[in-house]
Amino acid sequence: MNASRLRITRDALVTGVALVALLAWDFAGWDLAFVRAYGNASGFAWRDAWLTSSVLHQGGRWLAWLLLALMLTDAIRPMLAGPPRRTRWYWLAMTLACAMLVPAIKRATLSSCPWDLAEFGGIAAYVPHWQWGSSDGGPGHCFPSGHAVAAFAFFAGYFGWRHSRPQLARWWLAVVCLVGIAFGWAQLARGAHYPSHTLWSAWLCWTGCVLAAHLPRVRAAWRPATATRDPGRLQA
Repeated sequence: MNASRLRITRDALVTGVALVALLAWDFAGWDLAFVRAYGNASGFAWRDAWLTSSVLHQGGRWLAWLLLALMLTDAIRPMLAGPPRRTRWYWLAMTLACAMLVPAIKRATLSSCPWDLAEFGGIAAYVPHWQWGSSDGGPGHCFPSGHAVAAFAFFAGYFGWRHSRPQLARWWLAVVCLVGIAFGWAQLARGAHYPSHTLWSAWLCWTGCVLAAHLPRVRAAWRPATATRDPGRLQA
């Protein structure tokens, strides 16, 4: 198996295993158990705390904008030896695509945030997000986690650098995962999201990057085979 096929197989395996784990989490019903560790009938004590609200929530947004600015600068004038400029632009675009994907999905979902539940002083009843189209009586539009994307959209950087600078790419991936976990914990403690909201955001961003990494190669490999089997093209 050549390096390209090995990479495709590995990425597909990670994506598939993560999806199975996510579905297992959903059907185990662990979301409420984790949220109840931080909230009660009076609400969520960490909702407006300095660490969760100012540092990890508001500060996380500014960090994402800063990283986007650095990626844009690097695409215009590379700061480190590595992938060609065209590759840097491609993965910058993919970062932006991931950042827009989750908010687009949120607009179509009816799941409300934990702090909207009657159990925690709100008005909604708990309805699992996988019961698509079922209203919980609250404002909805909370699934998946938009704030977690401020970290997980940068999975794109790992894919952009892993060919030319694999060690740097692995460090990038580790930092993105750690920051994403921190952002997810902050939103959990504030009552803004369930753990699954963060996990689904991570999976969506990762899967989008996997598709962006391999679809061009798959299409390039498919075209010659298609052309060979096309009688019209053979005759031409």
